[in-house]
Parts: sequence; structure tokens; C-alpha cells
Amino acid sequence: MTSGDRAQVVVTGLGATTPIGGDAGATWAGLLAGCSGVRSLTEPWAADLPVRIAAPAAVEPAKVLDRIELRRLDRCSQFALMAAREAWADAGHGGSSVDPDRVGVALASGMGGLTTLLNTYDTYREKGPRRISPLALPTLLPNGPAAIVGLEINARAGVHAPVSACASGAEAIACGIEMIRSGRADVVLAGGAEAAIHPLTMAGFAAMLALSRRNAEPERASRPCDTDRDGFVLGEGAGAMVLESASHAARRGARAYCEAAGYGMSSDAYRMTKPPLDGHGVIRAIGQALADADLRPEQIGHINPHATSTPQGDRAEAKAIHIALGAAASGAAVSCTKSMTGHLLGASGAVEAMAAVLALHHRMAPAMINLDSQDDDVQLDLVHDKPRRLPDGPLAALSNSFGFGGHNVVLAFRTVR
Repeated sequence: MTSGDRAQVVVTGLGATTPIGGDAGATWAGLLAGCSGVRSLTEPWAADLPVRIAAPAAVEPAKVLDRIELRRLDRCSQFALMAAREAWADAGHGGSSVDPDRVGVALASGMGGLTTLLNTYDTYREKGPRRISPLALPTLLPNGPAAIVGLEINARAGVHAPVSACASGAEAIACGIEMIRSGRADVVLAGGAEAAIHPLTMAGFAAMLALSRRNAEPERASRPCDTDRDGFVLGEGAGAMVLESASHAARRGARAYCEAAGYGMSSDAYRMTKPPLDGHGVIRAIGQALADADLRPEQIGHINPHATSTPQGDRAEAKAIHIALGAAASGAAVSCTKSMTGHLLGASGAVEAMAAVLALHHRMAPAMINLDSQDDDVQLDLVHDKPRRLPDGPLAALSNSFGFGGHNVVLAFRTVR
């Protein structure tokens, strides 16, 4: 099927809960204001850890969800439900009737019900098998966030939960695009959720020397592409978007934020935790996304990179962008939003895709924070100090996500034609 024959996919709804805002609007406002969601961990369990900073969600699920939902859902699924409900209502589906056989879900998590799993094992060790909750296994399943959202919106066209580490949320959005293009669904709620701020994950990432150890000044710890960066900051939350065929959206008079124009996916086959220095997998994914969206490099006016704040990762990505886009790489305004949100692992691709969508919709690129001295090996036009107005006319953006194991996903969005 050629690009001219397949269904055009648009974004009609957005939802989020992140370290800088309890919904999509608050998150976007926080990005434009340069807010940091990183704080010191004062919980007793963090006292002996080498890294005692993280980016917890700005709004606790207990302030939004009812007691039954809080008891029956892992924290990851709680975040997913919060973001999904907002996106569904934002798309105008709150009170409308949509054929459930034409509704799908693609919602991912890199770790799933991790806290339920670990807390349940602690209960087993300390109190024995009779104290294990019958809700434990359904709650810890990695497809739990997708399943609960599928039940929430009565999705019967398919519910999918791709797992590709930190590329999971982006891969879910790519899956949603493909569900609509293939004719399986008219509407797909897609995104990612993660809740992994736990002593085990904090200790594990710290042992890998992956986390920033800037314990004394947490708000300055996440600093992508800065010469003084020393690792990422672990965050939590969820991002969701409603994808819809343009024809279906037009029939019901829905607003479209932008077009979900295409995607590219590749794998490095190199190392479990490090990207190849030549960036070949990322180059291929960017090239595939451009071809899939029928875009030329010079049409890319904005990029939300993966940019976790690790030296090797930032440099490899910057090099790959230059090779993939050529001379046009210098014309794209680059917003490293992890500097504010931290790294939400499996949810990061969804939250950053939402930021790219809103950047196109409002024609405004958020400014990153904590860029004091740009790495000479990261020759990109990084937006810092203040948000930047994006040009008028047709405009496209890329959102990059990469995960342990060499997963690469690049999403392409453009203003509605």
C-alpha cells in the first residue's frame, strides 16, 4: 500500500501525568516555564542509596482515582488510567458512542507492575504465602496498563502492550498508527506508563553508573548534552494520545492537533546497554520515519531527542541525526525535555511524543534547562534559555526513543495538511 492509498492518522486527544504536571496542560506549561520535576528522596528506604534523587509524579494517583482503583491497580496502571482518561475526554469521546469493534489500545510499559511484584515478594518472605493478595498476579502483569485502559474504553479491535525498554511508549504509538492504517481500527488510544522509583531499580541503575549522583542539587542533575552531565534521573508517570483516522475524526467534527505521519523502527544488534558509536540503528530509524511519512530532511523543523544525559548516548544520537538529516540537521530546533521531567523509561517516548505534538500545535519549542556548556560533540541547535517560536507554514517534527537491547523508534508528526 502506498502512502497515498493508506488512511491518514491524526492526533485528536492528549493526556499525561508527569513529574512536572498532573495532566497534559500542566505538563506543557511546566515545559514552557522550564520547571524541574527532580527532587531529593526523603523516604527512609533511600537513605543508604548512592543516588538519592528522582523525579516522582507531580500529582499522586490517590488525589485522582478512587479507593478501589488504588487497591486493585499497580502504580504503573494507575498512571496509565489517569493519562488515558484525560486523552479520551480531550478527544471528545467521553460521552460519544464509538463502535467498540473499531477501537484499539496500544499502551506500553518497560517494567510493568514492578512495585507490586517486589512488594508482594517482601510480603511472602516476611509473612508467608497465606498473606499474598489474590489481586497480586493480575496487578503485576506487564500488559496490565494496556488491559485496564482497554476495559475502560471498551476496546475490542485489539489491546497491545509492546515491551522495548525505554522505547516502549514510542513503539506503542507506532503500533497504534499501524492499527489504523491496516484498517483494524478507527480509533486507538496509545502511549506508555512507568512507575519504577523503587530501591531495587535505583540501586541497580546506580550500580551501572547510569544515574546522576548530583544529590546536593537535584534540580540541576538532568542535563542532556552538557559537558558536566553524569547520568540520567529516574522519573515516573504516563503519556497517552488518541490516534484516529482523519476521515473518522472529520465525520464527528473532531479537532486534530496534528498528523501522526509515520514511524521508523530498527535494532542495533550491538550491546545490551550501549549504542554503537556510528549510530547505524538510529540513522536507519530516522530514514525509515522520513520515508514512511513522505518527508524530506529539510521539512523537519523540530526534534525531541532521546537525550537521556549520558555522554555516550547523547553523542551517538547527535551524530546519527546529522548523518540522517545531512545539512538540514542544523535547521531543526531541538528540545531536550528530559532535562525537566527526568527519564520516564517506558513512558518517556509517549510523554515526549506528546511534547512534540504540542510543539507543532502551538508552534513553540520548549527550552531545555541545565545547559551551561554544550558538549562540542553534540552539534545540534539546542533550544535553551527561553522557548522558541517555530516557523509558520507546513512543519514536521521527530520524536526519538531508544531502549536497552538496542531498540530504536522514531516518530514523525506534521501539521495537518
